[in-house]
Amino acid sequence: MLKKTLYIFILLLQMHFEAFSQEQEKTKIQYSGNVWEFNKDVYPDGPRILGNVVMNHDSAFLYCDSAYVNETENKVIAYGNVRIKLSDTLNLYSDSLRYDGNTKIANAFSNVRLVDNQTTLTTDTLVYNRNTRIAQYDYWGKIVSDKNVLVSLHGYYYTDRKEFFFKKKVIMINPDCNMYSDTLMYNTVTEMAYFYGPSHIISKDKLDSIYCENGWYNTRLDVARFRDRARIYHEATYLTGDSMYYVRKIGFGQVFRKALIVDTVQNIVLMGNYGEMQREQGFAFMTDSAVCVLVEKKDSLFLHGDTVRATFDTAQNIKKVFCFYQVKFFRHDLQGMCDSLTYTSKDSSMTMYHEPVIWSDSNQLSADSIRLTMRNGEADSLKLYNSAFIISKDDTGSFNQIKGRNVFAKFRNNELYKINVLGNAQTIYFAREEDKSLIGINMAISSDMLVFLEKNKLKSITYINKPEAHLFPEKAVPENERKLKNFKWEEKRRPLKKQDIFIW
Repeated sequence: MLKKTLYIFILLLQMHFEAFSQEQEKTKIQYSGNVWEFNKDVYPDGPRILGNVVMNHDSAFLYCDSAYVNETENKVIAYGNVRIKLSDTLNLYSDSLRYDGNTKIANAFSNVRLVDNQTTLTTDTLVYNRNTRIAQYDYWGKIVSDKNVLVSLHGYYYTDRKEFFFKKKVIMINPDCNMYSDTLMYNTVTEMAYFYGPSHIISKDKLDSIYCENGWYNTRLDVARFRDRARIYHEATYLTGDSMYYVRKIGFGQVFRKALIVDTVQNIVLMGNYGEMQREQGFAFMTDSAVCVLVEKKDSLFLHGDTVRATFDTAQNIKKVFCFYQVKFFRHDLQGMCDSLTYTSKDSSMTMYHEPVIWSDSNQLSADSIRLTMRNGEADSLKLYNSAFIISKDDTGSFNQIKGRNVFAKFRNNELYKINVLGNAQTIYFAREEDKSLIGINMAISSDMLVFLEKNKLKSITYINKPEAHLFPEKAVPENERKLKNFKWEEKRRPLKKQDIFIW
């Protein structure tokens, strides 16, 4: 039994050494050529081969004009019209080449081309590792793949995955755009480019450009997704956010989280956590904590609604802004709320609909609809249409009131100074001495009325056409008669700071 076991062990050991010997023999470089030269002084470890040189090593074939073979170290130095056929689709060309049969690493020099189907890499020096199937260049390489041309200082080609990895001074030239990046990966099959560092994409017409530090770009479909400080510029307008999806040909963009659409000409900013831009249709919108900022040097206006929508003119500048549902806005000298609102950039006017209210200092203004016009960043004029109502609370807590069908008001230095009431004018005014003691309650009606204010205090009232005015002592006017019909004081809903526009 012991002899039988020992025999089996020796047989297995012999089979192992035979297999090892065959494997060693298999990895030896095989070669042939027209002329063989042997000179121990010049090339002591093998022959020099000339003319129609063909070498075979582990399924790879090498062709060249001449070669030195080092049989001891299993290495080859090839010269002239060098070509290695690495697979059915992959070929490496160069003027000269060093190949190590033990490590399966080829170093190609001068006029190097690595051709893989429709993709060609050209460079001056290239290292190709047959074990890892990775080609590497360290000083400028150029890749031509279908419609795309890529250039970089350093690069790697993963031949099994058909992926190029570029590093430093990467340039990608496409029929529609040029890309510049610090680090980029490109798949020759999917024609996808992946960015891993500061990157710029500029359209050939130079109307739009993209910046990002992470993301991908499908060069075949012209579709991209970007992250990390990404921005899409189109003329004077740009989009930015935590991440973006963009279809460049139709100008369709989606922005996610901390989204911004900025018009640098009209000085309008749309903000939110989700936004879309459709350039061909000429509109964009924001939602999820949406805000429109009308930017001014002195004091910007912050406008919030459930949805903020903008339309663009032919120059891609914002033409109109629409705010829908539970709208509030804040500026230090002006606040307001309504159900929906339209802002027109041409005349800097804002039209408010459905129970609109505006606050200016101590004045509250309301109507069925309100139109506010700005000039040079300041409130200029105000129009209240149908059921106009102006309420001002004085220092003692009393409410001075003006009511009429329509009201046209003017601002000076962002303060109301002139109010023209047209149709069914009514007032209740608490007349006081300088020490604020009450003189009486003035109650008046007329067809029209002209009111002037100074520093938000009543200066004069002129009643026009059939006025009826009476000054009553305080005791003569019951509490329930000291307010005009439909009086509604909305002070609790007034935004007192920028963050309050989100509180309804």
